[in-house]
Amino acid sequence: MPVTVETIVPRHKMLGFYGVPIEGGTVVYRRMQYFTELTKNKNPEENERKYVDEKFKRSDIVGYFESVSYAFDRYRDNAVLDDIAKISNKELIGNDAKRSMIWVDVDTSEAVKRDYAIIPESEGGDANTYTHSGNFKASGEPVFGTAASSDDWMTVTFTEDT
Repeated sequence: MPVTVETIVPRHKMLGFYGVPIEGGTVVYRRMQYFTELTKNKNPEENERKYVDEKFKRSDIVGYFESVSYAFDRYRDNAVLDDIAKISNKELIGNDAKRSMIWVDVDTSEAVKRDYAIIPESEGGDANTYTHSGNFKASGEPVFGTAASSDDWMTVTFTEDT
């Protein structure tokens, strides 16, 4: 199949949604806007061995330790950015620094939900715009399903596959 505009997956169609905690224990999954980087790193763990009767090594993947490197321009009154900045500024730890995120292909509605630890690394590195960067590191198993939105992909609901 030739590569065409119709077959390539545009980056802006693969969206992230961040679980913003709301009073009363509710979580709203809001679109992750103003990010200049959201790069998934699978970080596979390999089991490698060499058998004495073979001249090559064998490798198997025995696990994944996903992380997502992030960077964003800081905007005021954005619930996602405000929450990440709060985690960084207040130096929250443990469960206070964990959030769920949903990654969605908006053309197919296929989605993956996972818990992440928010690991801030730096802020303020740009001379013109206040920026933040760090990593979201997996803190649970991926859950596969579908996402739906009634507000043009500004928020989503998630339904787990059965």
